[in-house]
Amino acid sequence: MANEKNQQTLSALTGSLQGIETFYVVNYQGLTAGQLSELRKSIREKGGQLIVAKNTLINLALQEGGRDFGDALKGPSALVLAQEDPAGVAKALSDAAKGNDKGIPAIKGGFVEGNKVDVKVVERLASLGSKQSLQAELVGVLSAHLSNFVGVLEAYREKLEGESA
Repeated sequence: MANEKNQQTLSALTGSLQGIETFYVVNYQGLTAGQLSELRKSIREKGGQLIVAKNTLINLALQEGGRDFGDALKGPSALVLAQEDPAGVAKALSDAAKGNDKGIPAIKGGFVEGNKVDVKVVERLASLGSKQSLQAELVGVLSAHLSNFVGVLEAYREKLEGESA
């Protein structure tokens, strides 16, 4: 019979993965306790969660969801779940890796919006910025175009009024 603690961990992992469309597999070995705590905090601020567990348990939990990451689960691994802002969580991981000379946490792979992706896609996603900043940029672009459109309509109205007078 399997170890009861492992069964509980597997059950908790499986529960945490319910409804999650985006997660990253990372190597965290080499981080101090303080750095790991800081990483957890920055991920939590972006609406994510860092889960450290045995590779076998992570693999079993992922396979229950039909996702195979056996190739990425070599060496110490952790799952980083991105519930709200996948780009923001990826950026938090990237910033933490740039913040130390070892480049840790190192991303091993990911699952973004239902698709398995490689490290390059996750790095590209991290360079995008947060969801809120992208939305703010879109609103800024749209408002500039609407403002120009209103200016054109206003000029056309004045032209029509000048012709009728």
